[in-house]
Amino acid sequence: MGYYIKVEPNVKIYVEDLNPCGEKTILFLHGWPGSNRLFEYQFDKLSELGYRCIGIDTRGFGNSDKPWDGYDYNTLADDVKTVIETLKLENITLAGHSTGGAIAIRYMARHKGYGVSKLALFAAAAPSLIKRPNFSYGLDKETVLQLIEGTYTDRPKMLQGFGDIFFHKHITEEFSNWFLQLGLQAAGWATAAISNTWLDEVLFSDLEAIHVPTLIIHGIHDKVVPFSLGKIQSKTIKKAKFIAFEDSGHATFYDERERFNKELVKFINK
Repeated sequence: MGYYIKVEPNVKIYVEDLNPCGEKTILFLHGWPGSNRLFEYQFDKLSELGYRCIGIDTRGFGNSDKPWDGYDYNTLADDVKTVIETLKLENITLAGHSTGGAIAIRYMARHKGYGVSKLALFAAAAPSLIKRPNFSYGLDKETVLQLIEGTYTDRPKMLQGFGDIFFHKHITEEFSNWFLQLGLQAAGWATAAISNTWLDEVLFSDLEAIHVPTLIIHGIHDKVVPFSLGKIQSKTIKKAKFIAFEDSGHATFYDERERFNKELVKFINK
């Protein structure tokens, strides 16, 4: 069941809400440049197991409105807060992948974990996606600048190249085309704006503000968010459990979807 929630006077966020009568709720935040549909293979299985699965399309992506601005982590976290308040969600597991993980981390710090009892991070882009003067991990700044340039000059080609490094295991041509279409559904300006947010934002203090049990899943072959960032998160978040996926890249939820679903369910039920 899909519907829209107004987060600003002229901005509506699309929400996919499966099994709304489920006893336990998982709120999924997708990564760049996709939509909540990236979690198709979680929605299928976890809803069947009795969980309420809610997926948000970040503003600018998927079926959500695509305003010109509002792509900083504070605004994106505020969008999540409005959804949680509107739906009156309590004791949920907030689950974020990649940029969605970064938004989830900012949410926990900025809104003191309102409504959230557990946090799950999958290849979260934190505490900094790029290397900085006092932080030698992450991507080279030039890599992100190339993505931004590709967005403005040949977005389909840029997205195709990004898809080539997103997964570790073989994917079919049909699946690759499907992934490309998810990226093309986003607005070009939103795609570039999120990339610029990676250059500007850091989440060091945000990680220290998290006090709920946290599951961290990271693929050792991740070419998008380096594996080392997941290790740093696990050392900074006080109640963190870190699980390395040895046969996964950036998309642990697809590369090893059966194990992924099993570990997520185990964490939620603990």
